[in-house]
Amino acid sequence: MTSAAAAASVAVIGAGITGSVCASLLAARGVAVTLFDSGRGAGGRMARRREVMEDGTELHFDHGAPYFTVSNDEVARVVSGWEARGIVAEWKATFASFDLASGKFTEFEKEGTAKKYVGMPAMNSICKSLCQEDGVLANFGVTVGRMDWLQDRSSWSLASLDGKDLGYFDYVVATDKNVASPSFSGLTGKPPPLDLLSFPRLSTTIQDIPVRPCFALMLAFSEPLAMIPVHGFSFNNSDSLSRAFCDSSKPGRACVPPNRQSWVLHSTVEYASKVISNIGPRKPSADALAKVAEELLREFQATGLSIPQPIFMKAHRWGSAFPAVAIGGEDMCVWDKSMKLAICGDFCASPSVEGAVLSATRGASKILECLNCPSVL
Repeated sequence: MTSAAAAASVAVIGAGITGSVCASLLAARGVAVTLFDSGRGAGGRMARRREVMEDGTELHFDHGAPYFTVSNDEVARVVSGWEARGIVAEWKATFASFDLASGKFTEFEKEGTAKKYVGMPAMNSICKSLCQEDGVLANFGVTVGRMDWLQDRSSWSLASLDGKDLGYFDYVVATDKNVASPSFSGLTGKPPPLDLLSFPRLSTTIQDIPVRPCFALMLAFSEPLAMIPVHGFSFNNSDSLSRAFCDSSKPGRACVPPNRQSWVLHSTVEYASKVISNIGPRKPSADALAKVAEELLREFQATGLSIPQPIFMKAHRWGSAFPAVAIGGEDMCVWDKSMKLAICGDFCASPSVEGAVLSATRGASKILECLNCPSVL
């Protein structure tokens, strides 16, 4: 640890996989990290949903990223560390495609395809574990509403959406793609935290990153879906469904009672876009989500795979979680050294968990270089 690292303070905005990884890498080098997230806990798109049925039975669903794969050496080193700690495991799952027109499974996965990793015992376990490491101070339920660069102090002043002072920081890592986007106003009714009039050179890069919306449908069945021979599959020729995953088949997911099965289905982008254009960008009502759930279940049952009525069903909207582009170029992040600002996320590298981790390592490296610290990996 250098004295510069020990004296430096960094604010990380967002406790999804990018923010959690970046915070943990910086804290491991002795940097004081304060993490802010508007949610109740860490995870972002790696979220786990807990639901309680009328009989008191608890259900859990990985309703965001179902799993991830790794091809980059940098990310592989990070993930092997997680595997050694027991916060990820390989999901030995078989996948295929299902053609709605013919009613048949095709394209069964070949042996030797990329390993599928899942968090243990949930996808958000990775983020939760990283946010609890020494040197990381995590603040949940806090939305950063304003970021002001103080030229005379060469530092940042942050305030919450309700105007509360959050402190001064030497560096900021923003992992929310809406940090300077009009989409922030659509969700909150307030201007975005980063005023791009003050940072014209960033405006062309990060102003409005296109996204792919998606609805997730969480389903529980009283017995296994016997006509489905795989753990996950993509849909061909479906207007509304893109993928389905047997969530309860992942390692570390105990189902009570044991013969129950839980599934997570993802909608197509086209279906989600159509629904959102009708109901608007704000959080959907329970009635709107119930209608989505019914429509997606009907499509699942139209497969002819003897899908019974579920014992639990709920839809969730991912309005802007999945980016449609990567804006970070070779850096895999947007870095402004003069203003000590790193913008990181899968929207900077590639729209995947692996892309998010890679962007986090690059953002952390930029800050550590300024502090004369060794590289993160």
